[in-house]
Amino acid sequence: MFDKVRFAVSSITKATKEKTISQNQLNEIMEEFEIQLLESEIAFDLVKKISDELKIELSNKSISRKTEISEVIKERIRNSIQNSFEKCEEINLIELIKSSSVRPFKVLIIGINGSGKTTTVAKIAYLLKKNKLGVVIVAADTFRAGAIEQLKEHSEKLNVKLIAQKYGSDPAAVARDGVNYAESHNIDVVLIDTSGRVQTSKNLMQEISKIESVINPNYTIFIGDSLTGNDLLSQAEEFYKYAKFNGAILTKTDANTKGGAMLSILSTTGKPIIYIGTGQEYKDLEQFSIEKFLANLFNT
Repeated sequence: MFDKVRFAVSSITKATKEKTISQNQLNEIMEEFEIQLLESEIAFDLVKKISDELKIELSNKSISRKTEISEVIKERIRNSIQNSFEKCEEINLIELIKSSSVRPFKVLIIGINGSGKTTTVAKIAYLLKKNKLGVVIVAADTFRAGAIEQLKEHSEKLNVKLIAQKYGSDPAAVARDGVNYAESHNIDVVLIDTSGRVQTSKNLMQEISKIESVINPNYTIFIGDSLTGNDLLSQAEEFYKYAKFNGAILTKTDANTKGGAMLSILSTTGKPIIYIGTGQEYKDLEQFSIEKFLANLFNT
């Protein structure tokens, strides 16, 4: 991924060959740079911030002849992006759970249909088991046909207990049953899979709030499909109105060549990306690191 963002960075470094850049030259270059960043699916506010900071640094300023202009620009952009992430602390979910005295530790999973949410629930369960944490999965998606069967298949493969009721049941009641089961069986973590919903469906979004009020989750995770581009940011913002999620997991990053959505989620919501999905196997859930992200972005 990041091909589009890398192209934008490469383009501006090639365009700024002069050691001193005039204001007129800079305006033309930055306009094209902004367009390329927007095309890479970076949110407008972040694009403006990066562009404005870069203009201040480069406008009518001389750069030492010993210094490559491309390296200066990369460093300025890197610093601008890194500064945008200062409010986003990196989270190690496993360590967070292990260090918590709360048992069971309740994790609520939210997101739209088609985002890879249910598969990601299974990946998290796999990771928890790998780290010797007991886990129960709750099928609180009682709306989508096949949702319970899909989770049942995953739970059987992982040898993890599944709590489910019939379709049409109250999702909050199902979630409560899962928590009660975990409490009575001394299980460390409850993973609650909710019904995927379009962020514009107010009734379904309010259902999330009801589940939250009933179970009082210790951590809420928003699952977003990185391939949905700019819509991912609007999804995250709308979901946050109804469920103040603590972090995000972005799926299908192995198939996304742009990478801008990841930047937007971090800078706009102020919530950390915990993991990124890199494939279909249970093991394909990678811990997100801002430093690694920047290194990949700038090929360092």
